Amino acid sequence: MDLNTWKGKTFRFLTAQTISLFGSSLVQYAIVWYITLTTSSGKMLTISTLCGFLPQIIISLFAGVWIDRYDRKFLIMLSDGAIACSTLLLALAFLSGHKNIWFLFAVLIIRSAGTGIQTPAVNAIFPQLVPKEHLMRMNGLNSTLSSFMMFLSPAAGGAILSAAPLEAALFIDVITAVIGIGLTSTIKIPPYTKSSPDKESGLHKIAGGISYLRDHAFIRKLLVFQIIILFLISPSAFLTPLMVSRTFGPEVWRLTVSEMTYSLGMVLGGILIASWGGFKNHLHTTLLAGGVYGAIMIGLGTAPVFIVYLIMNTMIGVTSPCYNTPINVTIQEKVEPDMHGRIFSFMQISTSCALPLGMAFFGPLADHIPVQHLLIGAGALVLTISVCFKLLKCFKE
Repeated sequence: MDLNTWKGKTFRFLTAQTISLFGSSLVQYAIVWYITLTTSSGKMLTISTLCGFLPQIIISLFAGVWIDRYDRKFLIMLSDGAIACSTLLLALAFLSGHKNIWFLFAVLIIRSAGTGIQTPAVNAIFPQLVPKEHLMRMNGLNSTLSSFMMFLSPAAGGAILSAAPLEAALFIDVITAVIGIGLTSTIKIPPYTKSSPDKESGLHKIAGGISYLRDHAFIRKLLVFQIIILFLISPSAFLTPLMVSRTFGPEVWRLTVSEMTYSLGMVLGGILIASWGGFKNHLHTTLLAGGVYGAIMIGLGTAPVFIVYLIMNTMIGVTSPCYNTPINVTIQEKVEPDMHGRIFSFMQISTSCALPLGMAFFGPLADHIPVQHLLIGAGALVLTISVCFKLLKCFKE
């Protein structure tokens, strides 16, 4: 393979991102598990969750402007480097005996802020690397690789924490970040054409992004659809461990297998969307995946035995890349290149807001209503809304 062709450059970029993601997800699991095992405190876990979401919400709005203004490759490397530096400082602090739980929260904040820059930057840079006709398959391949890393991370994190201290996982993340940054630095990425001058202020560019949403109905409808669906699927994203422990048994292996079957499903879903490519109208693929996701949520809520639950959980994982990838490709194809950063940041904000809001709504209900009933009710709404958006032709070409 000629590494200077678009395929060679994309191969190096995906390799760099995959290696870096493995270290990041490994540490994310390790930190949460460390907090759980050392504090056994719901309050501390709540703080860690807020540290993981709030910085993304705050920085994403500004990150979109930076991504549309500055070199996207540099921003990806900078955010990865900042995360690695904070992780290295945490590892050194723990090695020296300063195992303060608030150091972990500080690092989670930095990691969340870095992700708020890195994720939309990666999505925005894809059209600069990949020809338009190959975007769906390359995004699907990226989803497959990311899902495979998420499949490996829980097992690797558990193995490392059982045999070594937290510092070992932290150092692995630093090493993978250095490798990822090094690989990314070797890629020469073509610039994109800017339709507006960079002399505009940051606030003016944010206002420009909001105006773009107002003037482009399909993006506005997509954002509304995304927020509603993510809010409603939060029971399947956050409450299934509670259902497993209450219904099938509190053994740790059940929770581990549940996590791994979902990740396995995402790997299979990534392969499916990469090989199939979806419908010509990409968002019809998203609507189909959304409807199927809702139906499977109902299946999760009615699963009579653990093996049926695992099959349904795997199928939920399969639908996820088929839902997300067409959204990314639609934005990459239909939105002007110098708006990619802001639009992807708006999507990032919708994700960072809708899921926690859904958890805040459904979480307390789970103490009074069986999780199965919440899954069935929310799944029926997801299915109904997906069908309505299709019947109303909200995403017609």
